[in-house]
Amino acid sequence: MGGVTTVKVVGDDDSLRLDRWFSRYYPSVTHSRLQKLLRTGQVRVDGHRAKANMRLLAGQIVRVPPVGGPAPTQGKAPPVDAATRDDLRARVLYRDNNMLALNKPAGLAVQGGSGQRRHLDALSEALRFDAEEPPRLVHRLDKETSGVLLLARHRHAARDLTRLFRDGEVAKTYWAVVAGVPRSAAGEIDRPLTKGTERVEEDATGRPAVTHYRTVSATEGRAWLVLSPLTGRTHQLRVHCALIGAPILGDRKYGGPRHKQLHLHARELVLSRDSGNLRLTAPLPAHMVKTFAALGFDEAAA
Repeated sequence: MGGVTTVKVVGDDDSLRLDRWFSRYYPSVTHSRLQKLLRTGQVRVDGHRAKANMRLLAGQIVRVPPVGGPAPTQGKAPPVDAATRDDLRARVLYRDNNMLALNKPAGLAVQGGSGQRRHLDALSEALRFDAEEPPRLVHRLDKETSGVLLLARHRHAARDLTRLFRDGEVAKTYWAVVAGVPRSAAGEIDRPLTKGTERVEEDATGRPAVTHYRTVSATEGRAWLVLSPLTGRTHQLRVHCALIGAPILGDRKYGGPRHKQLHLHARELVLSRDSGNLRLTAPLPAHMVKTFAALGFDEAAA
Protein backbone atom coordinates (compact mmCIF):
# COMPACT_ATOMS: atom_id res chain seq x y z
CA MET A 1 0.00 0.00 0.00
CA GLY A 2 1.40 3.38 -0.98
CA GLY A 3 1.46 6.62 1.00
CA VAL A 4 -0.62 9.78 0.72
CA THR A 5 -1.14 10.99 -2.84
CA THR A 6 -2.47 14.21 -4.29
CA VAL A 7 -4.58 14.06 -7.43
CA LYS A 8 -5.56 16.99 -9.63
CA VAL A 9 -9.18 17.11 -10.81
CA VAL A 10 -9.27 17.01 -14.60
CA GLY A 11 -11.76 18.71 -16.91
CA ASP A 12 -13.81 15.57 -17.48
CA ASP A 13 -14.55 15.48 -13.74
CA ASP A 14 -15.57 19.11 -13.34
CA SER A 15 -18.73 19.33 -11.12
CA LEU A 16 -18.57 15.61 -10.25
CA ARG A 17 -19.49 14.85 -6.64
CA LEU A 18 -16.56 13.86 -4.46
CA ASP A 19 -18.11 10.48 -3.57
CA ARG A 20 -18.70 9.73 -7.26
CA TRP A 21 -15.11 10.76 -8.04
CA PHE A 22 -13.93 8.16 -5.53
CA SER A 23 -16.30 5.57 -7.02
CA ARG A 24 -14.83 6.26 -10.43
CA TYR A 25 -11.13 6.18 -9.51
CA TYR A 26 -11.00 4.20 -6.26
CA PRO A 27 -13.85 1.66 -6.56
CA SER A 28 -12.49 -0.42 -3.66
CA VAL A 29 -13.29 2.42 -1.23
CA THR A 30 -16.80 1.78 0.08
CA HIS A 31 -19.20 4.61 0.89
CA SER A 32 -18.90 3.99 4.64
CA ARG A 33 -15.11 3.98 4.48
CA LEU A 34 -15.08 7.22 2.50
CA GLN A 35 -17.36 8.83 5.08
CA LYS A 36 -14.91 7.85 7.84
CA LEU A 37 -11.96 9.23 5.85
CA LEU A 38 -13.84 12.50 5.39
CA ARG A 39 -14.90 12.74 9.05
CA THR A 40 -11.32 12.28 10.20
CA GLY A 41 -9.96 14.78 7.68
CA GLN A 42 -7.84 12.26 5.83
CA VAL A 43 -9.46 13.22 2.52
CA ARG A 44 -9.18 16.92 1.74
CA VAL A 45 -9.82 19.17 -1.24
CA ASP A 46 -7.39 22.05 -1.75
CA GLY A 47 -6.24 21.48 1.81
CA HIS A 48 -9.72 21.84 3.32
CA ARG A 49 -12.09 19.32 4.86
CA ALA A 50 -14.85 18.26 2.49
CA LYS A 51 -18.18 16.44 2.39
CA ALA A 52 -19.16 13.52 0.17
CA ASN A 53 -21.64 15.61 -1.84
CA MET A 54 -19.14 18.39 -2.59
CA ARG A 55 -18.97 19.27 -6.29
CA LEU A 56 -15.38 19.22 -7.54
CA LEU A 57 -13.95 21.81 -9.89
CA ALA A 58 -11.33 21.21 -12.54
CA GLY A 59 -7.88 22.05 -11.18
CA GLN A 60 -8.64 21.32 -7.54
CA ILE A 61 -6.30 18.99 -5.64
CA VAL A 62 -7.69 15.98 -3.77
CA ARG A 63 -5.63 14.55 -0.92
CA VAL A 64 -6.01 10.75 -0.96
CA PRO A 65 -4.69 8.73 2.02
CA PRO A 66 -3.38 5.18 1.57
CA VAL A 67 -6.44 3.25 0.36
CA GLY A 68 -4.85 0.46 -1.65
CA GLY A 69 -4.95 -0.05 -5.39
CA PRO A 70 -3.19 1.92 -8.11
CA ALA A 71 -3.37 5.65 -8.52
CA PRO A 72 -6.22 6.69 -10.83
CA THR A 73 -5.73 6.89 -14.55
CA GLN A 74 -7.66 9.99 -15.49
CA GLY A 75 -8.88 11.34 -18.74
CA LYS A 76 -11.33 9.95 -21.24
CA ALA A 77 -13.06 6.69 -20.41
CA PRO A 78 -12.06 3.61 -22.42
CA PRO A 79 -14.12 3.00 -25.56
CA VAL A 80 -17.42 1.15 -25.21
CA ASP A 81 -17.91 -1.91 -27.39
CA ALA A 82 -20.37 -1.54 -30.27
CA ALA A 83 -22.98 -3.96 -28.90
CA THR A 84 -23.15 -2.18 -25.53
CA ARG A 85 -23.23 1.23 -27.22
CA ASP A 86 -26.09 0.22 -29.52
CA ASP A 87 -28.07 -1.33 -26.66
CA LEU A 88 -27.74 1.78 -24.48
CA ARG A 89 -28.68 4.11 -27.31
CA ALA A 90 -31.73 2.00 -28.12
CA ARG A 91 -32.83 2.55 -24.51
CA VAL A 92 -32.88 6.35 -24.77
CA LEU A 93 -36.43 7.55 -24.11
CA TYR A 94 -35.84 11.27 -24.60
CA ARG A 95 -32.99 13.58 -25.57
CA ASP A 96 -32.57 17.32 -25.97
CA ASN A 97 -29.62 19.71 -25.63
CA ASN A 98 -29.70 19.58 -21.84
CA MET A 99 -30.71 16.08 -20.79
CA LEU A 100 -31.45 12.55 -21.81
CA ALA A 101 -33.64 9.92 -20.22
CA LEU A 102 -32.61 6.28 -20.31
CA ASN A 103 -34.66 3.15 -19.67
CA LYS A 104 -32.02 1.59 -17.41
CA PRO A 105 -31.97 -2.20 -17.52
CA ALA A 106 -32.16 -4.19 -14.30
CA GLY A 107 -28.71 -5.43 -13.32
CA LEU A 108 -26.75 -2.39 -14.50
CA ALA A 109 -25.28 -0.31 -11.66
CA VAL A 110 -25.26 3.45 -12.18
CA GLN A 111 -21.95 3.95 -10.35
CA GLY A 112 -18.86 1.95 -9.50
CA GLY A 113 -18.19 0.46 -6.10
CA SER A 114 -16.39 -2.37 -4.42
CA GLY A 115 -16.17 -5.20 -6.95
CA GLN A 116 -18.32 -3.27 -9.41
CA ARG A 117 -16.47 -2.73 -12.68
CA ARG A 118 -19.32 -2.41 -15.18
CA HIS A 119 -21.57 0.56 -14.48
CA LEU A 120 -23.27 3.40 -16.30
CA ASP A 121 -20.71 6.00 -15.25
CA ALA A 122 -18.03 4.02 -17.07
CA LEU A 123 -20.27 3.51 -20.12
CA SER A 124 -21.52 7.10 -20.38
CA GLU A 125 -19.30 7.84 -23.39
CA ALA A 126 -21.74 5.72 -25.44
CA LEU A 127 -24.45 8.32 -24.69
CA ARG A 128 -22.45 11.41 -25.59
CA PHE A 129 -24.01 11.76 -29.08
CA ASP A 130 -23.18 15.30 -30.28
CA ALA A 131 -22.40 16.79 -26.85
CA GLU A 132 -18.98 18.06 -25.80
CA GLU A 133 -18.83 15.67 -22.85
CA PRO A 134 -20.45 12.42 -21.67
CA PRO A 135 -23.71 12.80 -19.74
CA ARG A 136 -23.67 13.10 -15.96
CA LEU A 137 -25.81 11.35 -13.36
CA VAL A 138 -28.18 13.61 -11.41
CA HIS A 139 -30.00 10.92 -9.42
CA ARG A 140 -29.72 7.18 -8.83
CA LEU A 141 -31.55 3.89 -9.21
CA ASP A 142 -30.55 0.70 -7.43
CA LYS A 143 -28.63 -1.77 -9.58
CA GLU A 144 -31.56 -4.22 -9.77
CA THR A 145 -34.20 -1.52 -10.34
CA SER A 146 -35.13 -0.81 -13.96
CA GLY A 147 -36.71 2.26 -15.50
CA VAL A 148 -36.38 5.98 -16.12
CA LEU A 149 -32.96 7.40 -15.29
CA LEU A 150 -32.24 11.04 -16.07
CA LEU A 151 -28.77 12.28 -17.09
CA ALA A 152 -27.54 15.82 -17.71
CA ARG A 153 -25.67 16.50 -20.94
CA HIS A 154 -23.47 19.28 -19.55
CA ARG A 155 -22.36 20.84 -16.28
CA HIS A 156 -24.94 23.64 -16.13
CA ALA A 157 -27.78 21.23 -16.85
CA ALA A 158 -26.51 18.95 -14.07
CA ARG A 159 -26.79 21.78 -11.57
CA ASP A 160 -30.30 22.73 -12.73
CA LEU A 161 -31.57 19.14 -12.70
CA THR A 162 -30.00 18.44 -9.31
CA ARG A 163 -31.88 21.46 -7.97
CA LEU A 164 -35.17 20.16 -9.40
CA PHE A 165 -34.72 16.84 -7.60
CA ARG A 166 -33.61 18.56 -4.40
CA ASP A 167 -36.56 20.98 -4.39
CA GLY A 168 -39.15 18.26 -5.07
CA GLU A 169 -40.00 19.49 -8.55
CA VAL A 170 -39.65 16.02 -10.06
CA ALA A 171 -42.59 13.64 -9.50
CA LYS A 172 -41.43 10.00 -9.38
CA THR A 173 -43.69 6.99 -9.98
CA TYR A 174 -42.63 3.37 -9.53
CA TRP A 175 -44.45 0.13 -10.24
CA ALA A 176 -43.86 -2.90 -8.02
CA VAL A 177 -45.16 -6.43 -7.68
CA VAL A 178 -45.26 -7.38 -4.00
CA ALA A 179 -45.92 -10.49 -1.94
CA GLY A 180 -48.99 -9.87 0.15
CA VAL A 181 -51.75 -7.30 -0.15
CA PRO A 182 -51.66 -4.09 1.92
CA ARG A 183 -54.57 -3.79 4.38
CA SER A 184 -55.53 -0.41 2.95
CA ALA A 185 -55.88 -0.12 -0.82
CA ALA A 186 -54.07 3.21 -0.74
CA GLY A 187 -52.25 5.27 1.80
CA GLU A 188 -49.12 6.98 3.03
CA ILE A 189 -46.10 5.25 4.55
CA ASP A 190 -44.35 7.69 6.88
CA ARG A 191 -41.55 5.70 8.50
CA PRO A 192 -38.09 7.25 9.14
CA LEU A 193 -35.13 5.21 7.94
CA THR A 194 -31.51 4.82 8.90
CA LYS A 195 -28.75 3.25 6.84
CA GLY A 196 -26.72 0.54 8.53
CA THR A 197 -23.71 -1.38 7.31
CA GLU A 198 -25.70 -3.92 5.26
CA ARG A 199 -29.34 -2.87 5.41
CA VAL A 200 -31.64 0.11 5.73
CA GLU A 201 -34.01 -0.10 8.71
CA GLU A 202 -36.81 1.82 10.33
CA ASP A 203 -35.50 4.06 13.09
CA ALA A 204 -37.38 6.78 14.95
CA THR A 205 -34.19 8.84 15.01
CA GLY A 206 -33.50 8.24 11.31
CA ARG A 207 -34.11 10.51 8.34
CA PRO A 208 -37.75 11.24 7.39
CA ALA A 209 -39.04 9.02 4.58
CA VAL A 210 -42.50 9.27 3.04
CA THR A 211 -44.09 7.16 0.30
CA HIS A 212 -47.58 7.24 -1.15
CA TYR A 213 -48.91 3.94 -2.51
CA ARG A 214 -51.95 2.64 -4.35
CA THR A 215 -52.95 -0.98 -5.01
CA VAL A 216 -54.00 -1.38 -8.64
CA SER A 217 -54.69 -5.13 -8.73
CA ALA A 218 -54.23 -8.14 -6.48
CA THR A 219 -54.50 -11.90 -6.96
CA GLU A 220 -52.96 -15.12 -5.65
CA GLY A 221 -51.30 -13.32 -2.76
CA ARG A 222 -49.54 -10.87 -5.09
CA ALA A 223 -50.33 -7.19 -5.59
CA TRP A 224 -49.38 -4.54 -8.11
CA LEU A 225 -48.57 -1.28 -6.37
CA VAL A 226 -48.01 2.21 -7.75
CA LEU A 227 -45.48 3.94 -5.48
CA SER A 228 -44.74 7.66 -5.27
CA PRO A 229 -41.79 8.54 -3.01
CA LEU A 230 -41.87 12.06 -1.61
CA THR A 231 -38.34 11.66 -0.26
CA GLY A 232 -35.33 9.92 -1.78
CA ARG A 233 -33.76 7.69 0.85
CA THR A 234 -31.60 4.70 0.01
CA HIS A 235 -33.79 1.59 -0.52
CA GLN A 236 -36.81 3.61 0.61
CA LEU A 237 -39.44 1.84 -1.47
CA ARG A 238 -38.04 -1.60 -0.76
CA VAL A 239 -38.00 -1.05 3.00
CA HIS A 240 -41.37 0.73 3.12
CA CYS A 241 -43.07 -2.10 1.23
CA ALA A 242 -41.58 -4.62 3.65
CA LEU A 243 -42.74 -2.54 6.64
CA ILE A 244 -46.39 -2.73 5.52
CA GLY A 245 -46.14 -6.49 5.10
CA ALA A 246 -45.77 -6.48 1.32
CA PRO A 247 -42.09 -7.01 0.39
CA ILE A 248 -41.20 -6.66 -3.27
CA LEU A 249 -40.98 -9.86 -5.27
CA GLY A 250 -37.32 -10.83 -5.66
CA ASP A 251 -36.09 -8.53 -2.87
CA ARG A 252 -34.42 -11.13 -0.65
CA LYS A 253 -32.56 -8.44 1.32
CA TYR A 254 -35.85 -7.17 2.76
CA GLY A 255 -37.88 -10.36 2.96
CA GLY A 256 -39.24 -10.63 -0.56
CA PRO A 257 -39.92 -14.10 -2.05
CA ARG A 258 -37.12 -15.66 -4.02
CA HIS A 259 -37.09 -14.66 -7.69
CA LYS A 260 -34.34 -14.19 -10.23
CA GLN A 261 -35.03 -10.45 -10.56
CA LEU A 262 -36.38 -7.58 -8.48
CA HIS A 263 -39.90 -6.47 -9.45
CA LEU A 264 -39.40 -2.73 -8.99
CA HIS A 265 -39.55 -0.41 -11.98
CA ALA A 266 -39.12 3.39 -12.19
CA ARG A 267 -42.13 3.87 -14.43
CA GLU A 268 -42.30 7.63 -14.81
CA LEU A 269 -40.66 10.98 -14.07
CA VAL A 270 -42.51 14.27 -14.50
CA LEU A 271 -40.37 17.42 -14.53
CA SER A 272 -41.70 20.91 -13.95
CA ARG A 273 -40.36 23.25 -16.63
CA ASP A 274 -41.15 26.78 -17.78
CA SER A 275 -42.51 25.39 -21.04
CA GLY A 276 -44.77 22.91 -19.22
CA ASN A 277 -44.40 19.52 -17.61
CA LEU A 278 -42.18 16.93 -19.29
CA ARG A 279 -43.45 13.37 -18.76
CA LEU A 280 -40.95 10.54 -19.25
CA THR A 281 -42.26 6.96 -19.21
CA ALA A 282 -40.35 3.67 -19.43
CA PRO A 283 -41.91 0.40 -20.63
CA LEU A 284 -41.81 -2.55 -18.27
CA PRO A 285 -38.80 -4.89 -18.42
CA ALA A 286 -39.33 -8.38 -19.82
CA HIS A 287 -39.40 -10.14 -16.43
CA MET A 288 -42.19 -7.88 -15.15
CA VAL A 289 -44.14 -8.20 -18.40
CA LYS A 290 -44.04 -11.98 -17.88
CA THR A 291 -45.20 -11.67 -14.25
CA PHE A 292 -48.00 -9.27 -15.19
CA ALA A 293 -49.23 -11.74 -17.82
CA ALA A 294 -49.07 -14.67 -15.37
CA LEU A 295 -51.08 -12.77 -12.74
CA GLY A 296 -53.52 -11.18 -15.19
CA PHE A 297 -52.47 -7.61 -14.46
CA ASP A 298 -53.45 -5.14 -17.20
CA GLU A 299 -51.05 -2.22 -17.62
CA ALA A 300 -53.93 -0.03 -18.81
CA ALA A 301 -55.52 -0.32 -15.35
CA ALA A 302 -52.98 2.04 -13.83
